[in-house]
Amino acid sequence: MGRKASHVALECTLQSHPNMVILGEEVAASKLTLFDITKQICDAVQARSDQDKYHGVILLPEGLIESIPEVYALLKEIHGLLRQGVTVDSISSQLSPWASALFEFLPPFIKKQLLLHPESDDSAQLSQIETEKLVAHLVETEMTKRLKEGSYKGKKFNAICHFFGYQARGSLPSKFDCDYAYVLGHISYHILVAGLNGYMATINNLKNPLNKWRCGAAPITAMMTVKRWAQSPGASSIGKPAIHPATVDLKGKAYELLRQNAAKLLVDDIYRNPGPLQFDGPGADAKPVTLCVEDQDYMGRIKELQEYLDKVRTIVKPGCSVEVLKAALSVMASVTEVLSMMSSSPSNHKIL
Repeated sequence: MGRKASHVALECTLQSHPNMVILGEEVAASKLTLFDITKQICDAVQARSDQDKYHGVILLPEGLIESIPEVYALLKEIHGLLRQGVTVDSISSQLSPWASALFEFLPPFIKKQLLLHPESDDSAQLSQIETEKLVAHLVETEMTKRLKEGSYKGKKFNAICHFFGYQARGSLPSKFDCDYAYVLGHISYHILVAGLNGYMATINNLKNPLNKWRCGAAPITAMMTVKRWAQSPGASSIGKPAIHPATVDLKGKAYELLRQNAAKLLVDDIYRNPGPLQFDGPGADAKPVTLCVEDQDYMGRIKELQEYLDKVRTIVKPGCSVEVLKAALSVMASVTEVLSMMSSSPSNHKIL
C-alpha cells in the first residue's frame, strides 16, 4: 500500500518494530541498486545469525520496485515499447543491451509482471509486482552462495512472504480515523454551501485534541504540478497536470526517529503488537506516530517557507521559459488568494 511513497511502511515500522525496513525514498536518494539492497539484507541476516537468531521481519513498501534506479529505467523502456504497440513477446528482443541484461537476470515471475501495461499515469502496476518475492529470491541466492563459500556458517535461509495490501485497505478505522473523516465531511458540506469548486477539505493541528483542530479548504490547483513524459525517445514531451507527490521526508523527525532506533531494531527482538482498535478507554485516542513526532516550531516553519521562496526566485527569473512563468503566476495567485482569506480571519493571527 502507499504506491511509490513509503508513508505506510514507515508508520508500520514505528508502530510494530520489525527488524528492518527499506524505504523507497532511501533507495532513490542513495541510488541503491538491487544488489545493494540484497547485500544490506544478507548482512542483516548474517549479523542476526551470529547471535543465534534465525528469524526476523523485514518490511518493504509497495512502491520499492520503482525506486530502484536500474529497474525504474527498465520499466520506462518497457512502457515505451508497449505504447509503440510492441507485443509482450517481442519486448525482450527490443530492449537496449543493458536493459536486456537486467531483464534476463530477473526470475521469470517478475519478468511477466514487469511486462504488464502501465497505469494511466505511466507508473507500473505496483500491486501486481511481487517485489517481496523478488527480494527474497535474491537474498536466498546470495545466502546460499555465502554458505558454500564459507563466509556464512548459519542455517539455510528460507523466507516467507506476505502481501498486506488487502489488510491495509480493509482494516477497521480507528477513533482518530472516524473523527478525521467526520470533520472532512463537515468541511465538504461548507465548501458546497459556499459554492466552491475544485477545493479540497483540509485540517491542521491534527496532533492536538479534536476541539483544537483547524479546518479549511485549499484549491486543488495550488497543489498541482505539470508532469511531462514522452511517448517515445526523441518525441516531444506531453504535459499532464498531476498532484505533486508527498514522499517521506528524509530530514523529518519521523525518519530521524527510525534511524535512531535502526541498529537496536535490527539486533534485538522488540516486536510490538499495537493490539486491537479501541474506541473507548486507554488507547482510544492513539494517533499515528509519524503525525505525533512532527513538532516543528513556528520559526522553523518560517525558515522552511523562506527556503521555498528562495527556490522560486532561483527558478523564476529573466530567461526562464514562458511555461515556467505562467505556472509560477498561476500557483502564486492561488496561494495569495488562500492566504489573504485566512489572514482576514481574526482567529488566525495567533501563533500555532
